[in-house]
Amino acid sequence: MELSISWPAVAVASMVGMAIAWIWYSDWGLVGGTWRKLTGVTKEDSARVGKRPFVVLVASIVVTAPALAAACSIAFGFFGSDSVGLAFAVGFVAWLGFSLSTLAQHNGFEQKPVGLTVINSAYQLVLFLGMSFAVGLFQ
Repeated sequence: MELSISWPAVAVASMVGMAIAWIWYSDWGLVGGTWRKLTGVTKEDSARVGKRPFVVLVASIVVTAPALAAACSIAFGFFGSDSVGLAFAVGFVAWLGFSLSTLAQHNGFEQKPVGLTVINSAYQLVLFLGMSFAVGLFQ
Protein backbone atom coordinates (compact mmCIF):
# COMPACT_ATOMS: atom_id res chain seq x y z
CA MET A 1 0.00 0.00 0.00
CA GLU A 2 1.52 3.28 -1.13
CA LEU A 3 0.74 6.63 0.45
CA SER A 4 0.01 9.17 -2.27
CA ILE A 5 -1.06 12.69 -1.48
CA SER A 6 -2.35 15.01 -4.17
CA TRP A 7 -1.05 18.46 -3.28
CA PRO A 8 -3.58 20.18 -5.56
CA ALA A 9 -6.28 18.32 -3.57
CA VAL A 10 -4.70 19.59 -0.33
CA ALA A 11 -4.71 23.14 -1.69
CA VAL A 12 -8.38 22.91 -2.72
CA ALA A 13 -9.31 21.33 0.62
CA SER A 14 -7.55 24.18 2.42
CA MET A 15 -9.52 26.77 0.43
CA VAL A 16 -12.75 24.88 1.14
CA GLY A 17 -11.89 24.82 4.83
CA MET A 18 -11.28 28.56 4.92
CA ALA A 19 -14.55 29.23 3.10
CA ILE A 20 -16.49 27.03 5.52
CA ALA A 21 -14.98 28.80 8.53
CA TRP A 22 -15.82 32.20 7.07
CA ILE A 23 -19.40 31.24 6.19
CA TRP A 24 -19.93 29.60 9.58
CA TYR A 25 -18.46 32.09 12.03
CA SER A 26 -18.44 35.51 10.35
CA ASP A 27 -20.78 38.06 11.87
CA TRP A 28 -23.10 37.78 8.86
CA GLY A 29 -22.61 34.00 8.60
CA LEU A 30 -24.69 31.08 9.76
CA VAL A 31 -24.00 31.28 13.48
CA GLY A 32 -21.67 34.24 14.05
CA GLY A 33 -24.10 36.21 16.21
CA THR A 34 -25.16 33.21 18.27
CA TRP A 35 -21.53 32.17 18.68
CA ARG A 36 -20.65 35.63 19.98
CA LYS A 37 -23.51 35.51 22.52
CA LEU A 38 -22.55 32.05 23.77
CA THR A 39 -18.84 32.84 24.06
CA GLY A 40 -19.15 36.42 25.21
CA VAL A 41 -16.58 37.44 22.58
CA THR A 42 -17.58 40.88 21.35
CA LYS A 43 -16.59 42.55 18.09
CA GLU A 44 -14.37 44.81 20.18
CA ASP A 45 -12.67 41.76 21.72
CA SER A 46 -12.02 40.39 18.24
CA ALA A 47 -10.62 43.73 17.06
CA ARG A 48 -8.36 43.93 20.12
CA VAL A 49 -6.65 40.57 19.46
CA GLY A 50 -6.22 41.37 15.78
CA LYS A 51 -5.24 38.71 13.29
CA ARG A 52 -3.97 36.12 15.79
CA PRO A 53 -7.11 33.92 15.61
CA PHE A 54 -6.89 33.95 11.81
CA VAL A 55 -3.26 32.86 11.91
CA VAL A 56 -4.29 29.97 14.15
CA LEU A 57 -7.18 29.15 11.80
CA VAL A 58 -4.97 29.11 8.70
CA ALA A 59 -2.31 27.03 10.46
CA SER A 60 -4.95 24.55 11.64
CA ILE A 61 -6.50 24.23 8.17
CA VAL A 62 -3.04 23.81 6.61
CA VAL A 63 -2.36 20.91 9.01
CA THR A 64 -5.83 19.36 8.67
CA ALA A 65 -5.88 19.26 4.86
CA PRO A 66 -2.80 17.02 4.35
CA ALA A 67 -3.80 14.89 7.36
CA LEU A 68 -7.19 14.20 5.77
CA ALA A 69 -5.53 13.61 2.40
CA ALA A 70 -3.17 11.09 4.00
CA ALA A 71 -6.05 9.35 5.79
CA CYS A 72 -7.97 9.21 2.52
CA SER A 73 -4.94 7.79 0.71
CA ILE A 74 -4.59 5.06 3.33
CA ALA A 75 -8.31 4.25 3.11
CA PHE A 76 -8.19 4.26 -0.70
CA GLY A 77 -5.31 1.78 -0.64
CA PHE A 78 -6.93 -0.40 2.00
CA PHE A 79 -10.33 -0.59 0.32
CA GLY A 80 -9.04 -0.51 -3.26
CA SER A 81 -11.27 2.43 -4.10
CA ASP A 82 -10.72 6.15 -4.49
CA SER A 83 -14.37 7.16 -4.43
CA VAL A 84 -15.61 10.48 -3.14
CA GLY A 85 -17.96 8.53 -0.88
CA LEU A 86 -15.03 6.85 0.80
CA ALA A 87 -13.31 10.21 1.26
CA PHE A 88 -16.54 11.51 2.80
CA ALA A 89 -16.57 8.51 5.17
CA VAL A 90 -12.96 9.23 6.18
CA GLY A 91 -13.95 12.82 7.01
CA PHE A 92 -16.89 11.62 9.09
CA VAL A 93 -14.82 9.08 11.02
CA ALA A 94 -12.07 11.64 11.62
CA TRP A 95 -14.64 14.10 12.94
CA LEU A 96 -16.37 11.53 15.14
CA GLY A 97 -13.23 9.89 16.49
CA PHE A 98 -11.04 12.93 17.00
CA SER A 99 -12.90 16.22 16.79
CA LEU A 100 -16.31 15.59 18.36
CA SER A 101 -14.97 13.39 21.12
CA THR A 102 -12.24 15.87 22.07
CA LEU A 103 -14.46 18.94 21.83
CA ALA A 104 -17.20 17.31 23.91
CA GLN A 105 -14.69 16.42 26.63
CA HIS A 106 -13.17 19.88 26.82
CA ASN A 107 -16.48 21.73 26.68
CA GLY A 108 -17.99 19.43 29.30
CA PHE A 109 -15.19 19.98 31.81
CA GLU A 110 -14.99 23.68 30.98
CA GLN A 111 -18.78 23.90 31.54
CA LYS A 112 -19.38 25.60 28.22
CA PRO A 113 -22.97 25.97 27.02
CA VAL A 114 -24.35 22.95 25.18
CA GLY A 115 -25.36 25.25 22.34
CA LEU A 116 -21.73 26.27 21.86
CA THR A 117 -20.67 22.64 21.73
CA VAL A 118 -23.35 21.98 19.11
CA ILE A 119 -22.28 25.00 17.02
CA ASN A 120 -18.59 24.14 17.15
CA SER A 121 -19.00 20.40 16.62
CA ALA A 122 -21.39 20.96 13.71
CA TYR A 123 -18.82 23.33 12.21
CA GLN A 124 -16.13 20.68 12.60
CA LEU A 125 -18.40 18.11 10.94
CA VAL A 126 -19.08 20.37 7.96
CA LEU A 127 -15.38 21.29 7.84
CA PHE A 128 -14.14 17.70 7.83
CA LEU A 129 -16.77 16.58 5.33
CA GLY A 130 -16.16 19.53 3.02
CA MET A 131 -12.40 19.15 3.09
CA SER A 132 -12.59 15.36 2.63
CA PHE A 133 -15.02 15.80 -0.24
CA ALA A 134 -12.52 18.14 -1.91
CA VAL A 135 -9.73 15.61 -1.37
CA GLY A 136 -11.91 12.87 -2.87
CA LEU A 137 -12.71 14.98 -5.93
CA PHE A 138 -9.13 16.04 -6.61
CA GLN A 139 -7.11 13.06 -5.30
